Amino acid sequence: MEFSNPTRRSLLTWMTAVTLGTAATSAFAQEAALPKGPITLVVPFAAGGATDVVSRLVAQKLSERIGRTIVVENVAGGGGAIGAAKVAKAPADGSMLLMGTVATHAINPLSMRPSPYDPQKDFTPISLVATVPNVLLVNSSIKAKDVHELIALLKASPGKFNYGSSGVGTPPHLSGELFKSMAGVDIAHIPYKGGAPAMSDLVGGQIPLLFDVLTGAASHIKSGSVRALAVTTAQRSPSFPDVPTIAESGLPGYETYTWNAVFGPARLPKAMVDVLSRELQAVVALPDVQLKLKAISANPVGSAPEALTTLVKAENDKWGPIITSIGGLKRD
Repeated sequence: MEFSNPTRRSLLTWMTAVTLGTAATSAFAQEAALPKGPITLVVPFAAGGATDVVSRLVAQKLSERIGRTIVVENVAGGGGAIGAAKVAKAPADGSMLLMGTVATHAINPLSMRPSPYDPQKDFTPISLVATVPNVLLVNSSIKAKDVHELIALLKASPGKFNYGSSGVGTPPHLSGELFKSMAGVDIAHIPYKGGAPAMSDLVGGQIPLLFDVLTGAASHIKSGSVRALAVTTAQRSPSFPDVPTIAESGLPGYETYTWNAVFGPARLPKAMVDVLSRELQAVVALPDVQLKLKAISANPVGSAPEALTTLVKAENDKWGPIITSIGGLKRD
């Protein structure tokens, strides 16, 4: 059938109107699902750290996309527990979100008695933003060239060596404990009040081994002041493709990492979660965001809420036995 020109014009006009109407309806639905006013993104650590850097980058880009002011608020203390508890108790209206980590959603709840919140019941997962490898570093005095040789060295001299971390209960600390457990080695943990003093002692030779977050160790690896034997993730870091993983170089199945993910309080409306998750995934996919995350050795992800739910459960299942095996985490 052929249409006359007037009929064809009418059909095209109708189709255009339907398309515009659908787009307008979709935009209205998204607008209606978003929080009504400004959003506070709580960073449960001090300003200037890796989580703070990631949060401010994401907050700026998300604000531009959804047309809402997003204020980053640093609520440090308790290894991230104070800021996380604040969001857990916030109204479920999207006005307050959390940039959570493995510390807020696994390590702290498993080691604090009583825990100030339930990591799986008191939050609404929205999106996993990025993962950050931890890294096993050695002082130049250590002759082992790889993880296999290091394990042999440690087994030959039980109790002689120790390792440092940025503090009791931190992801690097537990990376070290998992390494001890899987490798069957006897090395003592030396906790520091942060990654910087621990790194200083590694460089100076006061400690022979250090587990650290790759973002903080990157400049020292590049300068050659320390040697990176392996990263703790299942895959190599794009920032240091020549550094193998612990799993591939001596301990198959070993995997730990730090991560940043956005959560809301429990019972956040599904429509709001869907919009925020979709927009966060779009933010993480932006080329400039990808470049900036990779520049600090973070691996961009951007996930659906369901994937984050699965991750939190898996992290609790993994770290529970490790924390129990070392008798809990006594913090100074």
